[in-house]
Amino acid sequence: MAIFNNSPRFETLLEECANGQAGVIFYSAKNTPPEYLSYRELRNEALHKASCLRGYHGFVPGRIVLVHFRSHRENMLWFWASILAGCIPAMSTPLVNNREGRISHLAHLHRLLLDPIVITSQELMSSDFAESALRCVATEVIETLGHASLKDNIDGHTSPKGNIDGPAETWSDSTISSEDGMGSSNSVQNDTIDKDTPWDAQNLLDQLTSLEGVAALMLTSGSTGAAKAVCLSHEQILTACKGKLSHMPLPQGAVVLNWIGLDHVGSLTELHLTAMIAGCDQVHVPTAEVIVDPLVFLRLLSKHRVARTFAPNFMLAKLQQLLDTTPTSDTHGIHLHDLLYLISGGEPNSVNICVQLSEHLQRLGAPTTSTITPGFGMTETCAGSIYSRKCPDVDVQTGTEFTALGTCVPGIEMRVNEGSLEVRGPIVFQRYFNNAEATQAAFTDDGWFRTGDTATIDTSGMLRLIGRSKDIIIVNGVKYLPQELEGALNQAQIAGVALSSVVCFAYRPAGASTEHIQVVYQREYDAHDRKGRVDTLQAIIRTVVSFAGARPRVLPLAPGRLERSTLGKLSRAKVRASLLNGDYQDEAEIDTQVLEESRKQHAEGPGTAAEKILMIVFGNLQLGSPEMGIDTPILDTGVTSVDLIRLKRAVEKDFEINDIPIITVITNATIRTLAAAIERLQAEQHSISYSPIVTLQPNGDKTPLFLVHPGIGEMLVFLGLVQYFPDRPIYAMRARGLNEGEDPFTNQEEVITTYHRELKKKQPHGPYAIAGYSYGSMLAFEIAKILEADGDRVQFLGSFNLPPHIKTRMRKLDWTAGMVHIAHFCSIITEQRSEELLHELRPLPHDEQVTRLLAESDPQRCADLALTHAGLHNWTDVSWSLQKIGWDYDPSGDVAHMDIFYCQPLKDVASNRVDYRKNHLNHWVNFIRSDVKFWEVDGQHYTMIGPEHVPKFQQTLKKALAARGL
Repeated sequence: MAIFNNSPRFETLLEECANGQAGVIFYSAKNTPPEYLSYRELRNEALHKASCLRGYHGFVPGRIVLVHFRSHRENMLWFWASILAGCIPAMSTPLVNNREGRISHLAHLHRLLLDPIVITSQELMSSDFAESALRCVATEVIETLGHASLKDNIDGHTSPKGNIDGPAETWSDSTISSEDGMGSSNSVQNDTIDKDTPWDAQNLLDQLTSLEGVAALMLTSGSTGAAKAVCLSHEQILTACKGKLSHMPLPQGAVVLNWIGLDHVGSLTELHLTAMIAGCDQVHVPTAEVIVDPLVFLRLLSKHRVARTFAPNFMLAKLQQLLDTTPTSDTHGIHLHDLLYLISGGEPNSVNICVQLSEHLQRLGAPTTSTITPGFGMTETCAGSIYSRKCPDVDVQTGTEFTALGTCVPGIEMRVNEGSLEVRGPIVFQRYFNNAEATQAAFTDDGWFRTGDTATIDTSGMLRLIGRSKDIIIVNGVKYLPQELEGALNQAQIAGVALSSVVCFAYRPAGASTEHIQVVYQREYDAHDRKGRVDTLQAIIRTVVSFAGARPRVLPLAPGRLERSTLGKLSRAKVRASLLNGDYQDEAEIDTQVLEESRKQHAEGPGTAAEKILMIVFGNLQLGSPEMGIDTPILDTGVTSVDLIRLKRAVEKDFEINDIPIITVITNATIRTLAAAIERLQAEQHSISYSPIVTLQPNGDKTPLFLVHPGIGEMLVFLGLVQYFPDRPIYAMRARGLNEGEDPFTNQEEVITTYHRELKKKQPHGPYAIAGYSYGSMLAFEIAKILEADGDRVQFLGSFNLPPHIKTRMRKLDWTAGMVHIAHFCSIITEQRSEELLHELRPLPHDEQVTRLLAESDPQRCADLALTHAGLHNWTDVSWSLQKIGWDYDPSGDVAHMDIFYCQPLKDVASNRVDYRKNHLNHWVNFIRSDVKFWEVDGQHYTMIGPEHVPKFQQTLKKALAARGL
């Protein structure tokens, strides 16, 4: 059966590019030199990988390959390798942090894509697909197995498609162990379809046959596990790219720059493939580098003399605000003489922003007033298909708030049918894969695609959108479904929010540069209850930030003000319309007044010069909240990890300090304490008074929870838990010796008495709640014994994956093991590499070990954590001192009760969870007077409360606390 016989094809494009002089520049991390790959080298490496893929015994020509990587380079190479191998690449979108959502999404892809092969790295296979039925294979395995069977000379290559026109291979029934690098559970049925999947052989054959002519599948938003796979054909994409170049031609020698993931259709077609068709160089930069510091974006545009790039409206707003406030000296050397097209889409463009930014761009040398190019496109139209080349002049003339989107490129035509925008043409997709119902609903009876947007087309043929019929929130270019946010807020059961009385939608206030998430809820407190209003506001902010990474605008309403249907269902459309109409103005004024009163009452203004500068920094970065004072907890205002890095860099610049450790920003929880810490750094006062307790979350009236550090001595591992406990104070213990001038602990009694003394200072009276992570479980147990001996009640004592007897394990560890554990904990190297390095580093002096380790580490991650040679050496010394304390530890005495949270054990401790619990953890019963509860959680020892597993872990922890009456 011939799977592919259509033309034109991508293989021809790649081959033609390989005969040219251009190529791809990949940036991987800050301060790391970029890598250049000519199109010939891209072709050759993709051919090599394609041959390896065909040599993999699970390979079947014509099947779908889900490509899942986090780097532009790997995504691009395996995209092309899949095509050259005769498969259909489907570009995997980033997975959500929520475990249930991720599992649902992956299960949906398993069904939708007919049990595809997932090509990813060994590391991502373990982290992203740990609980998935998808058939994963690591690239390390593919290339190892495939390399042995390579027979073709690449430069004089034979087609890697082999006998693709011959009979399709059948699926085998062999079971392959996950130790081979395939699968994500104990064993995976290779090349088989899940027995519970309702497919028959004919349906499967029909679906695969229908892929004839399809170049790639692009996934639409899959945050609810309901992604659709858009079939993009070779001819459709190539026609679309040529149409884009017809509308916006590129001169010879032009350069294109991209910073969006290749899973986004704009990155793939708007920039990567269009650049190849134009025969020009392309530059790919990690998204985080551009988001965190837009000035990097401008410098790269200048350095590489970029002619074409992309930036949605939120990035245009960042650039405009940056250039409004940045001294001319900071942009010295930035020349944008070659920048012809700054394409913008994904959300409505503000005319005001475009006008102001256009002036800045021209000042930096942009050759035309119409550099900013708003456009309209969707995955179904190969990204941009309608562009405005008259922005912002035409928009200023018409006096509109948002820019026009322009006219069609060759290959597409548009119409407005009863207010709805519809398109058709060769560059519009024909169907969704394996979803006939969605395909039928997407098209009108006469063949036009329904975009879901409401629009007008003026007499000059210019498209203008006036709304969206699809109820989606777009913030910073990312789409969210409002019902997801509403569900997260309802599930959080926030005090002050009436049950099932929350509405979320996209909202752009007057004068705002971009859309915000708007939350409207029915309050359960009195209108003038300041504390109730503020506490509820902060809890809502934390919940939304943890879900969507964006700070919402929040409006509480009195009972009865939220519009509902006759069936009692909240009407999102009516609530939004009422807000736009000003119907809630009275409630908004009360909200502003009460919050201002609360701020004046509780939020002390800046007093010292450092506090005043910090307040300005927060304002410039748009961090914090309107009611923020110098004693407002920074982490309590919705600040994200990226915000903390931005804050660190801004503070270093404004205070002229070369380096402020990220831990200084994290552990000084308020502007007051952070300002004091900065003043100490400025005065070079290195002898900081040691206190083991770090306040992670000060709010709430529930019993505080004290968390004791693991064997590395640091408490950063607990940061992920903070956002889930808005109503309970969270404190963490940090070992002595991590700050300059401190001496590490030398014996167990010194550690326990210090921690017990400081705990009693922070909370003089019980009941107490304490938990330790790994090594910290031993310390928590000893502290609990002292508390109970003094008559205090320890109502909750938690152990995170540690048995009572540890000295044998501690004696197996040495200084080098402590260092690589820290490196793995900080994610500067992979777990696999950290284990390999143990044997390589042990014979070397400690200083040289640190040098060798850092040379292999992620430089950007090290920079973010301010992890220097001296810092890592000292940290390892602290960890080593704690390990030696554990050499002679024998548990004795007892406590009233304990809650044990256990996951996959360390390899050298036990073979599996059953063995671990039965033969190791169960020994705790010898030291418990009353009862012990076991709680099984996801993940492995080092990842159980990491980003992937903390959403589920916190639920289990809350259940355990509740079971103890907390």
